[in-house]
Amino acid sequence: MDMKTLPLFDPVLVRPALVDAFKKLDPRVQWRNPVMFVVYVGSVFTTAYIVREPSLFVVGVAVWLWFTVLFANFAEAMAEGRSKAQAASLRGLKKKTWAKKLDGYTAGTARTAMKWHPLEADSLRKGDVVLVEAQDVIPADGEVIEGVASVDESAITGESAPVIRESGGDFSAVTGGTRVLSDWIVARVTVNPGETFVDRMIAMVENAKRQKTPNEIALTILLVALTIVFMGVIVTLLPFSQFGVDTAGAGQTVSLVVLIALLVCLIPTTIAGLLSAIGVAGMSRMMQANVIATSGRAVEAAGDVDVLLLDKTGTITLGNRQASAFLPAAGVKESELADAAQLASLADETPEGRSIVVLAKQKFQLRERDVAALGAHFVHFTAQTRMSGVDLQDATGHGRQVRKGAADAVRQYVQALGGQFPPALQATVDDVARRGSTPLVVADGTVAEGGPAKVRVLGVVELKDIVKGGIKERFAELRRMGIKTVMVTGDNRLTAAAIAAEAGVDDFLAEATPEAKLRLIREHQAAGRLVAMTGDGTNDAPALAQADVAVAMNTGTQAAKEAGNMVDLDSNPTKLIEIVETGKQMLMTRGSLTTFSIANDVAKYFAIIPAAFVTTYPQLAALNVMQLASPASAILSAVIFNALIIVFLIPLALKGVPYRAVGAAALLRRNLGLYGLGGVIVPFIGIKLIDLLVAAIGMA
Repeated sequence: MDMKTLPLFDPVLVRPALVDAFKKLDPRVQWRNPVMFVVYVGSVFTTAYIVREPSLFVVGVAVWLWFTVLFANFAEAMAEGRSKAQAASLRGLKKKTWAKKLDGYTAGTARTAMKWHPLEADSLRKGDVVLVEAQDVIPADGEVIEGVASVDESAITGESAPVIRESGGDFSAVTGGTRVLSDWIVARVTVNPGETFVDRMIAMVENAKRQKTPNEIALTILLVALTIVFMGVIVTLLPFSQFGVDTAGAGQTVSLVVLIALLVCLIPTTIAGLLSAIGVAGMSRMMQANVIATSGRAVEAAGDVDVLLLDKTGTITLGNRQASAFLPAAGVKESELADAAQLASLADETPEGRSIVVLAKQKFQLRERDVAALGAHFVHFTAQTRMSGVDLQDATGHGRQVRKGAADAVRQYVQALGGQFPPALQATVDDVARRGSTPLVVADGTVAEGGPAKVRVLGVVELKDIVKGGIKERFAELRRMGIKTVMVTGDNRLTAAAIAAEAGVDDFLAEATPEAKLRLIREHQAAGRLVAMTGDGTNDAPALAQADVAVAMNTGTQAAKEAGNMVDLDSNPTKLIEIVETGKQMLMTRGSLTTFSIANDVAKYFAIIPAAFVTTYPQLAALNVMQLASPASAILSAVIFNALIIVFLIPLALKGVPYRAVGAAALLRRNLGLYGLGGVIVPFIGIKLIDLLVAAIGMA
């Protein structure tokens, strides 16, 4: 999906945000943010107080209290507006589409014999079966159950290159709104109307009742607690002021308007006004990276991740392993090994399988054979057997069983049939693995009619893979942030160790099975760590469901997408690292602005406290370190600054603080220095400048 990035204050965003800011003045909306609701009530009271005391000072305080509420509303509306603008590109896919719903579909029916009737896509239900032919738009999210086709998914992923979608395997999922370019497929609809990825994404960003994340809830509770404490303090100041005036016989009791101004300036309105915008902006940045998160909770969890489980192929390496050499066992000709390896790979559509066929053709002129004449039955690779191959049988009942796969899997297969795994070949396997290549062992068995199979190991096919450039530096950054990286691979331990050392990961899981992945995740979670992983296959679903941050590939199976809490529309396994960085950036932004919000209260003490009580206690004039013009201008300047700072921090809330790959301790020191100290100093300067302007125009 091609996300259009708009300028921060683009008129297209600002105009509707201004309207929404006023709409959000509804008390039912304001109540959701307790801190800003206190400001809202104070604004209402101060406005009503104008009737009793219609002075320029009271009017000024009332106006700027309303501005404080409106600016907070505007910040949230801007964040929501950016998300809505991004979702608008997907909404374009929600066009009226007609489907060819099959009547009484039976697997294996010839294409020309299939009967269908036209039906609007919105009328399709989960479980319906549709036929999609060349140039047809896929009517709904589904899973290919028959056929193979080239599909244009540029409307979703932004990639112009078409992709192959076929029944079975990990590339069977299709998305509504994409277009079939060639051939045909039969797909089973996997969602009901309103439940597609497009629908879910639009609903996620446009739903006004966005669910708060756990950290957001915790921070809101803290902010509410601080507000209650300050309200308790303010309530005691009125009788304290009355007692002081009566005792001293001088001065005047502090007014209710001044107390409301003091309360609004002391409670953490800055972070309270921006908190929702930070959360929405975090979701928006995920969508900008073509990642659909099911909730803000998933984005937030990404920021707290301690362990990353990364598939080797496609994430750490380029993922296009190519056959580079045939290494025969003792007494076996290289051409014999190449012939068996090619036979076992004829039905293997993976890049590795195709490269074996090509290498055998290049080196020994071994051409394609008549599979039907051979009576071939292909055995496909599974995560459990970790082997693939072919069974051949002639008219006399004699046949061959050719297998290729991981060394330990082939060893178990050979020994189960009574064969021997040559010790010398194990040395070859180890040498290939130590070089960081992947060894595939080939075994050839003969079967006589009614007799036992006789199997022998022919040799090793070496597959070379390349570690991605710059990935080692990325892992070093993650390590500095305290994140442990674990490479997950089906390779044997020696190969895994060699690639892990080259890539710079902290640990690896070799010869991985779905059960082993699930067990590893649970071990880390039992130790109190949060785990993130990616997956695309049905065999990844259990581990994805267990992981705290589970990113499913859009090209993957429906089971994987349902198990995950994020979907990467680009189907790029490396995206997991970016997702974690985006999550951490959101948490860093929230922490930085919270620090700034609490720190900038210091200057307001020096502005409002002397102004409120100096007539009763002249000694408090010593606290007027900013030399503000008058008590009225001091209070009004603090209120104006309190409102304007929200506007000035909106860009930071929406863009996020600059991401830095540093540890928690270093990050805390930096935040305290930049946003803590800055939060103390900036208000002194800002309030003084506003006071000069207020005094110059005679507002107070």
